[in-house]
Amino acid sequence: MKPHYFFGSVTRCSDLAEEPFDVEELDRAHWGTGDFVVGRITGERNRLYHCETRSGRMADLVRDDLMVGALGRRAATLEGVGDWRETGPDGVLEALTSAGLLGRSTSISATFPNLVHMQYTGHVVRHGRKVTMRDFVTPSPAAKLDIPVILLIGTSMSSGKTSSGRLIIRALKYMGLDVVAAKLTGAARYRDILQFRDAGARCVIDFVDAGLPSTVCSTERYAEALDLMLARLASCNGQVLVAESGASPLEPYNGAAVVERLSANLRFTVLCAYDPYAVLGVQSAFGPTLRASIVSGPAANTSAGSDLVRRLCDLEALSQLDRRNYTELCRKLKDALQLEDEAIASEALAYMNEKTPA
Repeated sequence: MKPHYFFGSVTRCSDLAEEPFDVEELDRAHWGTGDFVVGRITGERNRLYHCETRSGRMADLVRDDLMVGALGRRAATLEGVGDWRETGPDGVLEALTSAGLLGRSTSISATFPNLVHMQYTGHVVRHGRKVTMRDFVTPSPAAKLDIPVILLIGTSMSSGKTSSGRLIIRALKYMGLDVVAAKLTGAARYRDILQFRDAGARCVIDFVDAGLPSTVCSTERYAEALDLMLARLASCNGQVLVAESGASPLEPYNGAAVVERLSANLRFTVLCAYDPYAVLGVQSAFGPTLRASIVSGPAANTSAGSDLVRRLCDLEALSQLDRRNYTELCRKLKDALQLEDEAIASEALAYMNEKTPA
């Protein structure tokens, strides 16, 4: 009987779910980042025992299920750190994200459950050759991105970047703009760019499309992936790009490369932060080369936080959870993009106040 596999969303650009393949154990000397591998689920089940599938839907995992993912690395400040290169002779792997980013953890937060454990059963192989994420990357003709960019950065993971991106995409869409969106750095999860699509972005892309399970990689490999992502975004012929750089630009995800590369097109920067002191840290690290247009996230949830951001950094903090701030947000976006029609922002505001969930 043909095995039943759970395909993590890192496989979404491949044909593994449609076309046959073999599974063969390979010597560690032949392993590499982005290799597709199969693991048999083990360990004690907890709330993390799910697989984000190719569609973005979450599927339950139980013992002895077979999951197809890709070898990679993660360096999450709030959850865990792991690397496929740390896999021992016992062949134990862990799901570093539910998308199928697979490796072996080296540091896990004490507040976080045990990761999904699995036993390496082999590499995905066709015609005697291992199959990798890069095998399914479609080259894009060189194209220059020449549209304005709204950049979402954070002081850490889970600081509100994707939520802010959704709201901004809605606002721009209601202003009548053709929006394209991307998550340019981070660790594989399909849900973020799906949320951007749901908010109204016509074209969405992330680093998985460029053959990376995460952007914890060499600067040279990331530069290659970034070239491809920006070329594809340019070919979408949108009017404005909303780009998220996952985690923070100071972490080993190559976020600083994104800031540098997009600087010429940058019109508006949202810095999402947990607290005002983290805002000070990021602004101090980058200096005048990256000054936030607004600060959002939990640091802006109360007047005390907003006041401290202003006093420490001379920046405006704007909670995007508060509908009363939508007028100011729409005005700032209109000014940043030099939209002359005053009715545009007011129409967007009216629509957002009616449609956007509180």
